[in-house]
Amino acid sequence: MTKPTPAGRTGFAISLKGRALRLLTGREHSRAELERKLGSHEEEAGQLAAVLDELEAKDFISPTRVIESVINRRQARMGASRIKGELQRKGLDVGMVAEAIDSLKATELERAREVWRKKFDSKTDAGTTPADRAKQMRFLAARGFGADAIRRVVSGHQDDD
Repeated sequence: MTKPTPAGRTGFAISLKGRALRLLTGREHSRAELERKLGSHEEEAGQLAAVLDELEAKDFISPTRVIESVINRRQARMGASRIKGELQRKGLDVGMVAEAIDSLKATELERAREVWRKKFDSKTDAGTTPADRAKQMRFLAARGFGADAIRRVVSGHQDDD
């Protein structure tokens, strides 16, 4: 009887490239994320770098797609600063992240209003006391929205300039 491999299957081990492709089928990953996740599976020095270079050359790894993916998944629920933190943790280029976040800031107020509406607007006494407003502000701040957007949403200002 064959012994199970670390991959959980009998008879063969999954190659480093196979592991990387398996991760990439689930969602977009940055090169730095793949290095962190696959580093312990590298059998010889430089093997992982070569695999990742090959995948990048074939456009399986794309920082632009990672940024777009994160923004598309998070923008309906999170503010620009929270999304920026997630992109930075993925080890992406600072300039690309800054550019993406600048475009998000243009819609920050609208997105904060929508998040606030989903959580608080259906409540009849939403925001009537200072404690209610403080709770709402903490809620939006925890989701990464900026102070100006939070203030305008919670105070009920409808002006968009």
